[in-house]
Amino acid sequence: MAASGQQGIPRSVVVVGGANIDIAGKALAPLVEFDSNLGRVSLSAGGVGRNIAHNLALLGEKVELISAFGDDANGTELARICRRAGIGLDHALFAEGQSTSSYLFIMDEAGEMRLAINDMAILDLLTPELLESRLPVMNAATVCFIDTNLPSATIAWLVDELEVPVFCDPISQAKAPRLIGNLSGIHTLKPNRWEAEILTGTADPSLAAERLIDAGVKRVFISLGAEGLLCADKDARVKLAQSPVEVANATGAGDAMMAALAWAYLEGMDVVQSGYAGLAAAAICVESTETVSPRMCVETLRARMDGIASL
Repeated sequence: MAASGQQGIPRSVVVVGGANIDIAGKALAPLVEFDSNLGRVSLSAGGVGRNIAHNLALLGEKVELISAFGDDANGTELARICRRAGIGLDHALFAEGQSTSSYLFIMDEAGEMRLAINDMAILDLLTPELLESRLPVMNAATVCFIDTNLPSATIAWLVDELEVPVFCDPISQAKAPRLIGNLSGIHTLKPNRWEAEILTGTADPSLAAERLIDAGVKRVFISLGAEGLLCADKDARVKLAQSPVEVANATGAGDAMMAALAWAYLEGMDVVQSGYAGLAAAAICVESTETVSPRMCVETLRARMDGIASL
């Protein structure tokens, strides 16, 4: 495994996960169920894996995305956006006759996501058989990120076969169970409190972190929303507070945090410093109307980390 946080040593990240077209609707007033709500609708590139790759590219990292793209107009546009953002697609799957993954979500007037529908069946094509030829590329990276949009069998295969640190986001309560039985192969895990409860059987975040560490996870970061972030490894368990933020769009905050956690690891930061990086990235993200903030860069991230650490 390549050393991290040292000058002159090439480093790279491979991301294996979802890439899709996001269709976002934001209400201009409190949402009214079973009725048409005034608001704004926009289309953009999204997907947990793609968003993380984009944030890492903005942080100056060399990043390769292994995902699945259809041969429709959405797939062509999504691939163009990825390449323009500096995301490598040399090992992605471009599948004929398939529809590109899409994600439809509705936000309330405060920018909080209230309801979503995902159509990500194309990601089922990312099987162990398909990924086997790409394994050397993944194992040549410094870090490999995976998300739970991948099939359960693929996740189990990856955590067994990958020889580099594996970073993972459980994504949702519905998909978090795909990690059960595979936790010992994960280096860094970033669940929210509900995903952590599903994985450990306890609603106590501190106890959940302890159980995840006991299961073999090296670093755990449990997102507590407005309450901050619980950071844990075998030597420390610290709760960090988030600084006040003006929320423009909360979507993508977890992806920005995950990217910053990987960046911090590559920089050789400890679990607490990494937690500050994660909180800083999430804050930068939610203050932007875009899912990936164009303001994301190393200088802005470090400045925001210093501000949070001084609270």
